Amino acid sequence: MLNKLAAWSVHAYTAVGSVLALLMVHFSYEGEIETVLWLFLVAMVVDGTDGFLARHFRVKEVVPQIDGALLDNIVDYLTYAFAPMVLLWANGYLPDGPAGGVVACIPLVASCYQFCRSDAKTEDHFFLGFPSYWNVVAFYVIVFGFGTAPTVVLLMVFAVLVFVPVKYVYPSRTADLWYLNMTAATLWLVAFGVITAHLPDAPDWLTVLSLAYVAYYVVVSLWLTFRARPAAGRAARHAPAEAEPDPAA
Repeated sequence: MLNKLAAWSVHAYTAVGSVLALLMVHFSYEGEIETVLWLFLVAMVVDGTDGFLARHFRVKEVVPQIDGALLDNIVDYLTYAFAPMVLLWANGYLPDGPAGGVVACIPLVASCYQFCRSDAKTEDHFFLGFPSYWNVVAFYVIVFGFGTAPTVVLLMVFAVLVFVPVKYVYPSRTADLWYLNMTAATLWLVAFGVITAHLPDAPDWLTVLSLAYVAYYVVVSLWLTFRARPAAGRAARHAPAEAEPDPAA
């Protein structure tokens, strides 16, 4: 009984993200940008911890009728993709009129395809393609006060990167450099909170320091991607050839 209660509680914890997404949209239209950023932070903390809880309480075994991965994808799409586009569009960071809606739709459609890919999360625990961190993109657009043109360029570049098969680190799951990745990700979340608390006058040094983690994340992801490719190529070359079919059979 306690096992089932714990498992259902973990699912409820994940599902709270849908409520956070609704609040993000509401406060975006109210123009309360800092509130939305705080909600982004809460959503990222939930997303970064619910997997640990699910594995600890063996949720997949105890409540097999609920697909936790699907629930996680629904919530992540709302909080990482949909709500950030609403925030940018509702607060003047995108072009006026229908053009702004078109620009906002492009990342959303790109992320639709990514969230539906069977290999979006690889067997060795990486994200394949830019992992729809639109909340992070929106955060830096707001912190740096980007105008419409650079914001549109950023969104289009990252929308294309969704389809580029680079393997990005999944901080809580990727085995390589796990302790370093988790430590850096945790410190970045702390920096996110401190920067948000000081908006619109966040310390420049802290903002730049937070970007060091972003650079680290990209460099490590590229390194691990291209390190793995020669190994995969060697394995393919040394794999035994399949037997030719016998035409007489």
